[in-house]
Amino acid sequence: MSLTLTGRRAAAAVLTAALLVPLAACSPGDDSEKDSGKSDASGSGSASAAPQAKLTVLAAASLTNVFKTAGAAYEKSHPGTKITFSFAGSQELVAQVSQGSPADVLVTADTKSMDKVKAETGAPTVIAKNRLVIATGEGNPFKVDELKDLADTKLKVVLAAPEVPAGKYSKKILDAQKITVKPVSQEPNVRAVLSKVELGEADAGLVYRTDAESAADKVDAVEIPDGQNAIAQYPAATLKDSKNVEAAAAFVAWLSSPEGQKILQDAGFQKP
Repeated sequence: MSLTLTGRRAAAAVLTAALLVPLAACSPGDDSEKDSGKSDASGSGSASAAPQAKLTVLAAASLTNVFKTAGAAYEKSHPGTKITFSFAGSQELVAQVSQGSPADVLVTADTKSMDKVKAETGAPTVIAKNRLVIATGEGNPFKVDELKDLADTKLKVVLAAPEVPAGKYSKKILDAQKITVKPVSQEPNVRAVLSKVELGEADAGLVYRTDAESAADKVDAVEIPDGQNAIAQYPAATLKDSKNVEAAAAFVAWLSSPEGQKILQDAGFQKP
């Protein structure tokens, strides 16, 4: 039986409507499809890519200032993640890890310290480098110009303890130049050395360049020539006992990202 003109038009309208239903379901204007696309794109490192967690990061004392800045930047770009830092000498951090202190990430100021707990960490990544300088009181009142000046017994010199990375680096460069220094104290971390000079309790001390820059209004920094200096390396690694391994790995990876590297280098650290 043939359809009337009106009937044919009605049938065509029904068929067209039926065809448009699946097309509308996947049209560019559909919110669910947009959300799905965003989720897929986030896998390349956006804020939603990293799992949300509360992270505890054990970090070398010389990273105190820069990591506070880095932590705030990371939390801002990764909503839902909270980072708590614990700063100390690398040897203290290693002892904490060995004793099973709960934490997620470890960052030391030398590779040897990290090697001592390699059974407890993932593969480390060097995120930055540093160099030593001679820190003096503001205006360099005792006219310290080079390493050999630290041998003057009239000068109150303070160094990091020999088991601390900064202390090891200091011993290395002083021994290489055959310079004997009798420090008035040996401190548990490099920030304590800086503090002694800042407070006038020491006339000079060997610290990292970044430490001196962080206190530029209170101390002067005397550069040490490359040929007499040592390069400090900062490895970062996740801890195997972390309850937030994926989130910890995301933070370690971020430290090597353009954003993380800019923060480190703006603070005076060198490229890894």
